[in-house]
Amino acid sequence: MPIAIEDIRSALATNLATINGLRTSGDVPDNPNPPQAVVFLETVEYDDAFQGGLTTMQFKVMVIVSRADDRTAQRKLNEYISPDGARSIKSAVESDRSLGGLVSTLRLTAMTSLGSTIVSEQEYMAVEFSVVVYA
Repeated sequence: MPIAIEDIRSALATNLATINGLRTSGDVPDNPNPPQAVVFLETVEYDDAFQGGLTTMQFKVMVIVSRADDRTAQRKLNEYISPDGARSIKSAVESDRSLGGLVSTLRLTAMTSLGSTIVSEQEYMAVEFSVVVYA
């Protein structure tokens, strides 16, 4: 069965949408509407098993929040960073590890960065996570 990267990105966004109030996108938005999670493909490793039996993909999930008030932004990001709870990105991403049967399994492995980011000339606070998908 061919691997459809677009379908995987969309399924990751669907898992993230289980967080109440978080907008999600499998595509990079021109103008984000915070709070919003965006899924990016970072790397693909081919033929990780015999006869091309495993492809490993690494995705980045960026969660963007408004920077109008730095304290409020940091509190929101802390909730997303938490390994569990109603706003946990880790819990949401791993809520369906097969992405509806698209992949063998996945796991969120790390929070990789936290700080300011600029999108469409607007400054936001953002946190990034690394997700490994085995297909």
